Amino acid sequence: MLSEMRIQGVGVIDDALLELHPGFTVVTGETGAGKTMVVTGLHLLSGGRSDASRVRAGANKAVVEGRFELADAQDAVAVAEEAGAETDDDGSLIAVRSVGKDGRSRAHLGGRSVPVGALAQLSEHLIAVHGQNDQLRLLRPGEQLAVLDRFAGESVAEPLAAYQRVRAEWQAVVAELAERTTRSRELAQQADMLRHALAEINAVEPQPGEDQQIAAEVKRLAEADELRSAAQRAQQAVAGAADGDPDQPGALGLIGEAKRRLEATDDPALAELTPRLEQALVLLTDVSGELGAYVEGLDADPQRLEGLLARQAELKKLIRKYAADVDGVLAWAAEAEEKLASLDTSDEALAELATRRDQLAHELAGHASRLSKARRAAADEMSSAITAELAGLAMGQAQVQITVSRRAAAAEDPAALEVDGMLCHAAEHGTDDVELLLKPHDGAPALPVNKGASGGELSRVMLAIEVVAAKADPVPTMVFDEVDAGVGGRAAVEIGRRLARLARTHQVLVVTHLPQVAAYADRHLAVRKGTSGGVTSSDVQTLSEEERVAELARMLAGMDGTETGLAHAEELLKVAAEDKAKLT
Repeated sequence: MLSEMRIQGVGVIDDALLELHPGFTVVTGETGAGKTMVVTGLHLLSGGRSDASRVRAGANKAVVEGRFELADAQDAVAVAEEAGAETDDDGSLIAVRSVGKDGRSRAHLGGRSVPVGALAQLSEHLIAVHGQNDQLRLLRPGEQLAVLDRFAGESVAEPLAAYQRVRAEWQAVVAELAERTTRSRELAQQADMLRHALAEINAVEPQPGEDQQIAAEVKRLAEADELRSAAQRAQQAVAGAADGDPDQPGALGLIGEAKRRLEATDDPALAELTPRLEQALVLLTDVSGELGAYVEGLDADPQRLEGLLARQAELKKLIRKYAADVDGVLAWAAEAEEKLASLDTSDEALAELATRRDQLAHELAGHASRLSKARRAAADEMSSAITAELAGLAMGQAQVQITVSRRAAAAEDPAALEVDGMLCHAAEHGTDDVELLLKPHDGAPALPVNKGASGGELSRVMLAIEVVAAKADPVPTMVFDEVDAGVGGRAAVEIGRRLARLARTHQVLVVTHLPQVAAYADRHLAVRKGTSGGVTSSDVQTLSEEERVAELARMLAGMDGTETGLAHAEELLKVAAEDKAKLT
């Protein structure tokens, strides 16, 4: 829920704080006062496209700040945590969007600078803005399909997910089969080259790390004499001369002599050094033994060296062709084996692919059929619900029909799929076309809604769709911008009543010019325009009951200064209050 929003430097609004009701909040004001700037602020806060033209003249930047209550919005909490945002002590989250005069935009969430996309992700779980542009978008078949699927919920989501999973695999197999068939000669040539390369590698049979092992051993064999001399001299320095020459005692002899001299004294301080000399003797004895073993094991076999050099030459030949080392050659060979399997253009391989394609097509057709069935059931339910809403919007004879039909495949359609005996186009979201039809009254033909409805009727149909779809929408805050355009009289009262009913399950914010709608709000905000020093600016005020009566009277054709207008406004509020009491 959006508990409050602050707008600074947006259009004609200099600085305004909007405290929103958890139920139904309405925003009104004279034409040009800046009501639409409230919706502009919400679009910015929702990660919408920034526009430098929205920055108030004379201001350095436009800033919109919103405080969200996240008590029951776990998906939004997850988005905030992923962005590194921190909530306040009361669990609320502050989002900020700013736009400079140069059009550059910045976003902050929970005190952290975040990409604008993070605000968009957050708003997907918190706010749904419905304006006249959104109504027009609902006239598109693709949008009507999306609304139906949203209304249907899991009954369509599950078969749709299964359909999309199988469709992706089916398309991959169809594309691979087509490629192998049309490029058989080219692929056969590639396969021959890969087979030749793999035969060359397999003939050598390189082992992991073999090149490094051989290089180390070759170096050791080539330098055997030098290594033997170094090891022998080191051993002599440690153990002394091999013939026991007392003039060359070595480190062991010298340390042994030092130990004997210390042991011959009675001084406790010198005696404490004796164990350390014993440790040195043990360590040097081990080193002497290892040096001797090294000298004995050192091989200077010329034949062994010659064999290693020949093997090294074989490996280097592979390395020059395929990779930087033997491990790279083995990795290249593994990839070549996989690629070779995909380049198989034999009749057996093509037949196997064709069989897999047909199996997937059969499975996909089953998912498409179940998806269509689920959509038709949801379409019947949604049609009835919208028709019922229209009955309460002074369109008692109108009927809405949502049709779900299969989209026929065009000639040479690469995504053609036979479903229930019909060749259909298997699109990303199924094989169905969805169309919204309106029958204004008995005896009239059912026509596409954009052709069968007048301007006022279209607004009511769109509002009915929004209200019905909202019941299945998990987003807690619904924003309606001038969705009551072209409507008046009894229909306007019914719109207000339905928005009030929607506010029992959602937070509802409505920008309207109809007093009948505004009367049903739980909180009334008014955008006031004024001029100071030749500069025009607007503010947003929360109206008291007395101020609200005056505002409704103004909306009644400018009757705010007459007793008749005030009486009419009071009557509107009274009727609305009685209606709302019945909704609870």
